[in-house]
Amino acid sequence: MKDALIKAAMVVVAALAAGATAPSRAQDAQGAAAPGDGKALFLKNCAACHQASGKGIPGAFPALAGNSFVQGKGAEVATVLLKGRGGMPDFSDSLSDHEIATILSFVRSNWGNRATPLSESEVLALRDTLQVDHFSNGQMSNKH
Repeated sequence: MKDALIKAAMVVVAALAAGATAPSRAQDAQGAAAPGDGKALFLKNCAACHQASGKGIPGAFPALAGNSFVQGKGAEVATVLLKGRGGMPDFSDSLSDHEIATILSFVRSNWGNRATPLSESEVLALRDTLQVDHFSNGQMSNKH
Protein backbone atom coordinates (compact mmCIF):
# COMPACT_ATOMS: atom_id res chain seq x y z
CA MET A 1 0.00 0.00 0.00
CA LYS A 2 2.84 2.38 0.88
CA ASP A 3 4.47 1.77 -2.51
CA ALA A 4 1.16 2.47 -4.27
CA LEU A 5 0.79 5.77 -2.43
CA ILE A 6 4.36 6.80 -3.25
CA LYS A 7 3.78 5.91 -6.90
CA ALA A 8 0.50 7.85 -6.87
CA ALA A 9 2.22 10.89 -5.37
CA MET A 10 4.92 10.73 -8.04
CA VAL A 11 2.25 10.58 -10.76
CA VAL A 12 0.47 13.59 -9.24
CA VAL A 13 3.69 15.62 -9.11
CA ALA A 14 4.54 14.67 -12.70
CA ALA A 15 1.04 15.57 -13.89
CA LEU A 16 1.12 18.90 -12.11
CA ALA A 17 4.55 19.70 -13.54
CA ALA A 18 3.42 18.77 -17.05
CA GLY A 19 0.26 20.84 -16.72
CA ALA A 20 2.20 23.85 -15.52
CA THR A 21 4.54 23.84 -18.51
CA ALA A 22 2.31 22.73 -21.35
CA PRO A 23 -1.19 24.21 -21.40
CA SER A 24 -3.64 22.43 -23.67
CA ARG A 25 -5.26 23.95 -26.74
CA ALA A 26 -8.44 24.34 -24.71
CA GLN A 27 -6.74 26.74 -22.32
CA ASP A 28 -6.49 30.47 -22.74
CA ALA A 29 -3.29 32.53 -22.36
CA GLN A 30 -3.72 32.55 -18.56
CA GLY A 31 -4.05 28.76 -18.44
CA ALA A 32 -7.80 28.70 -17.74
CA ALA A 33 -9.79 25.92 -19.41
CA ALA A 34 -12.38 26.90 -21.97
CA PRO A 35 -15.73 27.06 -20.15
CA GLY A 36 -17.50 24.35 -22.16
CA ASP A 37 -14.62 21.92 -22.53
CA GLY A 38 -15.25 18.99 -20.19
CA LYS A 39 -12.10 17.16 -21.21
CA ALA A 40 -9.85 20.18 -20.51
CA LEU A 41 -11.57 20.81 -17.17
CA PHE A 42 -11.21 17.13 -16.26
CA LEU A 43 -7.52 17.12 -17.18
CA LYS A 44 -6.91 20.26 -15.14
CA ASN A 45 -8.86 19.24 -12.02
CA CYS A 46 -9.19 15.45 -11.92
CA ALA A 47 -6.65 13.62 -14.08
CA ALA A 48 -3.77 13.86 -11.62
CA CYS A 49 -5.62 11.35 -9.44
CA HIS A 50 -8.08 9.60 -11.76
CA GLN A 51 -5.66 9.66 -14.77
CA ALA A 52 -6.39 11.00 -18.25
CA SER A 53 -7.60 7.50 -19.18
CA GLY A 54 -10.16 7.49 -16.35
CA LYS A 55 -8.57 4.27 -15.05
CA GLY A 56 -7.42 5.75 -11.73
CA ILE A 57 -4.55 4.29 -9.72
CA PRO A 58 -5.42 0.94 -8.10
CA GLY A 59 -5.31 1.12 -4.32
CA ALA A 60 -5.14 4.92 -4.32
CA PHE A 61 -7.67 6.59 -6.67
CA PRO A 62 -10.73 4.82 -8.10
CA ALA A 63 -11.27 4.29 -11.80
CA LEU A 64 -14.03 6.37 -13.36
CA ALA A 65 -14.03 4.33 -16.58
CA GLY A 66 -16.81 1.75 -16.45
CA ASN A 67 -17.71 2.83 -12.92
CA SER A 68 -21.34 2.05 -12.07
CA PHE A 69 -21.49 4.81 -9.44
CA VAL A 70 -20.32 7.42 -11.99
CA GLN A 71 -23.00 6.19 -14.39
CA GLY A 72 -25.68 6.13 -11.69
CA LYS A 73 -27.79 8.96 -10.35
CA GLY A 74 -26.34 12.29 -11.44
CA ALA A 75 -27.17 13.96 -8.13
CA GLU A 76 -25.17 11.36 -6.19
CA VAL A 77 -22.11 11.84 -8.40
CA ALA A 78 -22.38 15.65 -8.19
CA THR A 79 -22.70 15.42 -4.40
CA VAL A 80 -19.19 13.93 -4.28
CA LEU A 81 -17.78 16.98 -6.07
CA LEU A 82 -19.78 19.40 -3.92
CA LYS A 83 -19.11 17.77 -0.53
CA GLY A 84 -16.16 15.44 -1.05
CA ARG A 85 -16.06 11.79 0.03
CA GLY A 86 -13.34 9.66 1.56
CA GLY A 87 -10.10 11.08 0.15
CA MET A 88 -11.93 12.99 -2.59
CA PRO A 89 -11.76 16.74 -2.00
CA ASP A 90 -14.71 19.11 -2.01
CA PHE A 91 -14.73 21.24 -5.19
CA SER A 92 -17.71 23.43 -4.21
CA ASP A 93 -15.61 26.54 -3.68
CA SER A 94 -13.22 26.06 -6.60
CA LEU A 95 -15.51 24.99 -9.45
CA SER A 96 -18.64 26.72 -10.68
CA ASP A 97 -21.92 24.87 -11.23
CA HIS A 98 -21.24 25.07 -14.97
CA GLU A 99 -17.74 23.58 -14.56
CA ILE A 100 -18.99 20.75 -12.33
CA ALA A 101 -21.78 19.92 -14.78
CA THR A 102 -19.34 20.04 -17.71
CA ILE A 103 -16.77 17.79 -16.02
CA LEU A 104 -19.39 15.28 -14.88
CA SER A 105 -21.05 15.23 -18.30
CA PHE A 106 -17.65 14.45 -19.83
CA VAL A 107 -16.88 11.70 -17.29
CA ARG A 108 -20.35 10.16 -17.59
CA SER A 109 -20.04 9.85 -21.39
CA ASN A 110 -16.42 8.72 -21.91
CA TRP A 111 -14.29 5.58 -21.47
CA GLY A 112 -17.29 3.34 -22.12
CA ASN A 113 -19.54 5.20 -19.68
CA ARG A 114 -23.07 5.75 -20.96
CA ALA A 115 -24.93 8.09 -18.62
CA THR A 116 -26.95 11.22 -19.17
CA PRO A 117 -25.20 14.59 -18.86
CA LEU A 118 -25.81 16.96 -15.97
CA SER A 119 -26.90 20.56 -16.38
CA GLU A 120 -25.71 23.64 -14.58
CA SER A 121 -29.22 24.13 -13.17
CA GLU A 122 -29.18 20.60 -11.71
CA VAL A 123 -25.90 21.33 -9.90
CA LEU A 124 -27.25 24.67 -8.66
CA ALA A 125 -30.41 22.99 -7.33
CA LEU A 126 -28.26 20.34 -5.64
CA ARG A 127 -26.23 23.06 -3.90
CA ASP A 128 -29.50 24.35 -2.43
CA THR A 129 -30.62 20.86 -1.39
CA LEU A 130 -27.28 20.12 0.25
CA GLN A 131 -27.04 23.63 1.69
CA VAL A 132 -23.64 24.14 0.04
CA ASP A 133 -22.60 27.75 -0.50
CA HIS A 134 -23.20 29.13 -3.98
CA PHE A 135 -20.28 29.79 -6.30
CA SER A 136 -20.33 33.04 -8.26
CA ASN A 137 -17.37 34.20 -10.36
CA GLY A 138 -14.86 32.72 -7.93
CA GLN A 139 -16.69 34.11 -4.91
CA MET A 140 -18.72 32.08 -2.46
CA SER A 141 -21.99 33.24 -1.00
CA ASN A 142 -24.20 31.43 1.45
CA LYS A 143 -27.46 31.93 -0.42
CA HIS A 144 -29.58 28.81 0.00
